[in-house]
Amino acid sequence: MIKLPPISLYIHIPWCIKKCGYCDFYSYVSKREIPETEYIKNLLKDLEKDVKLIHQRKINNIFIGGGTPSLLHNESIKTLIQGIKKRVKLCKYSEITIESNPKSIEYKRFRNYKKSGINRFSLGIQTFNSNLLKKIERTYTKKEAIEAIKEIKKINSNFNIDIMYGLPDQSLQNVLSDLKNAIRYNPTHISWYQLTTEPNTAFYKKDLCLPTENMIFKMCKKGEKFLRKSGYIKYEISSYVKSKYKCRHNLNYWHFGDYIGIGCGAHGKITKVNGEIIRTIKNKNINDFINGKYLEAKNLISEKDKAFEYFMNAFRLYQPIYKKHFQERTNISISNIKNQIKKALKNKYIIENKNSWETTQKGKIFLNSLLKIFLN
Repeated sequence: MIKLPPISLYIHIPWCIKKCGYCDFYSYVSKREIPETEYIKNLLKDLEKDVKLIHQRKINNIFIGGGTPSLLHNESIKTLIQGIKKRVKLCKYSEITIESNPKSIEYKRFRNYKKSGINRFSLGIQTFNSNLLKKIERTYTKKEAIEAIKEIKKINSNFNIDIMYGLPDQSLQNVLSDLKNAIRYNPTHISWYQLTTEPNTAFYKKDLCLPTENMIFKMCKKGEKFLRKSGYIKYEISSYVKSKYKCRHNLNYWHFGDYIGIGCGAHGKITKVNGEIIRTIKNKNINDFINGKYLEAKNLISEKDKAFEYFMNAFRLYQPIYKKHFQERTNISISNIKNQIKKALKNKYIIENKNSWETTQKGKIFLNSLLKIFLN
């Protein structure tokens, strides 16, 4: 029997007040009242089915994402957390995160979320500039964003702020102002990343007047320098942290750990005792899901795809990638990827040590080119 990796739980809450033009996550704008009670009941039934696949492993961390999970009422979150604890064992110091929207009607619920067991909040601020918020179709103002942060700080010291750069008509001064505003409230974690317009989003077909590549590069370098001087350590391509507050759930992804994914459109990854890895995809149709049709697909990851998927996550981190870890998480011999490693070394995307590999600065800049080497 192989050594099974740690496992986390991801829960998808698909509803939003409004679908943002840049968002490519599965979300649903409901014109009717959200069927919270029915959805929570079926989330827990969905979990019961997947629990049979994890061989009694304890759940390390829980992440409630979306969509906008903070649309749910206090009682729904309480029922969800209590239901999870009845069905799986949690590690003693599990991190339980909820994504939150800084809209005044929602952040007043944060205190009760905390009482239900939530111990980490992730606030999708994106920018503190009210004009830019309108341009990226967010539904709140700078004032509401700040009020939400202040409310979080009253009840919980561990929280993340999401900030984006490269927004339409955004200047370098705007970028640095956003970071200064975020740091003023001393979040333990900052996710700072570039706006991208994916093909399946509304923004993809729009003329958005985005900053030039040269300006994006300046924003990135100036912003990184500012965050570093402010005491934030970059531990992943778009993640900055103070002290010990790395996002444990995301680290599990990047270390190629397992995770159960429950809820509409949720994805999961589960390693079997024979070393095979399966991907689960849940039904995106809310009505079908509420009627008990949870699983849309279950796929076996091929041996060739395992290496690509491992490095797609591991290369994001600013730390060595240990060869032993690669073999344990993929059940693949190093000899099977020797040609790809050789090519990555030749292109100076990575360096090789006796027991590990490390991504070079060039490798981080040209990450997509590096990953293509391992793509089947």
